[in-house]
Amino acid sequence: MSWLVTGGAGYIGAHVVRAFREIGLQAAVIDDLSSGHRQFVDADTPFVEGSIVDTDLVARALEQHAVEGVVHVAGFKYAGVSVERPLHTYTQNVAGTVSLLEAMQRTGVGRIVFSSSAATFGTPDTDLVTEETPTSPESPYGESKLIGEWLLRDQATATRLAHTSLRYFNVVGSGYDDLYDTSPHNLFPIVFERLLAGETPRINGDDYPTPDGTCVRDYVHVADLARSHVVAARKLAAGEPLEPVYNLGSGTGSSVREIMDAMREVTGIDFTPETGPRRPGDPARIVATGELAGRDLDWQMRHSLTEMVASAWNARRTHGQGAPA
Repeated sequence: MSWLVTGGAGYIGAHVVRAFREIGLQAAVIDDLSSGHRQFVDADTPFVEGSIVDTDLVARALEQHAVEGVVHVAGFKYAGVSVERPLHTYTQNVAGTVSLLEAMQRTGVGRIVFSSSAATFGTPDTDLVTEETPTSPESPYGESKLIGEWLLRDQATATRLAHTSLRYFNVVGSGYDDLYDTSPHNLFPIVFERLLAGETPRINGDDYPTPDGTCVRDYVHVADLARSHVVAARKLAAGEPLEPVYNLGSGTGSSVREIMDAMREVTGIDFTPETGPRRPGDPARIVATGELAGRDLDWQMRHSLTEMVASAWNARRTHGQGAPA
């Protein structure tokens, strides 16, 4: 028996696949390679190239690889771009999840761990988010992830689907030098590319009501994140009860300036970030507590900020596109 990781050729999904293998469990991958990379999947890991919107393809993959559960990571993950491409976002994230659940029902696969997002919260009234914080997404991406949670809930009512959803903010770092974040929209890759190009990174606003004036967010290490996905999968497989939603948060957060300071220390590149105006809609501080996930999913922050930056920088320098040898 194995688990199917949708989006398993992506930055997060590939770490989940490795986390399964590290505890001796087989994982198969389905990915359309729209943002994933074939080289992120080991040669001995079963790989199906295609989209989860193709229900028949997903059903064949579930049967062919004797799948007992799914970790659903695949999706269009760019919140800002989703405002410009809402139909594409809903097709990939909502219709894709419907297709996946249909294939699971058709083949009798009754367990799923859903990679959701803290974008479901929008801009909360509290600066420490819990699972009870009201959801109010502000982008098609955030809305699509919340709808995904609803789909799991309603399918569970109809079919006794065992499920849980994991919400988190900013995923960074690397657990392996050959797996790295290639998103053009995430802070770490943006800063690294500017430094490698001899350009100066930018801070968007330094007059927020925070200790150093810059925004504070959760940054969590991708290997810690992957570990909790696998713990959730194993508990579902064992029939252990889980909450419908967990936050994978740091509880404290890091500021953008702290990120820049760590970047300077780790890379050895001396720079003073430029300061631009605030971006519209950026709250001063959003941090989630991970206490509930710590209780049930062995969630904890096992890496310091410096370690997160160092692991990401090492992977980028070693295998990043265009990186120096």
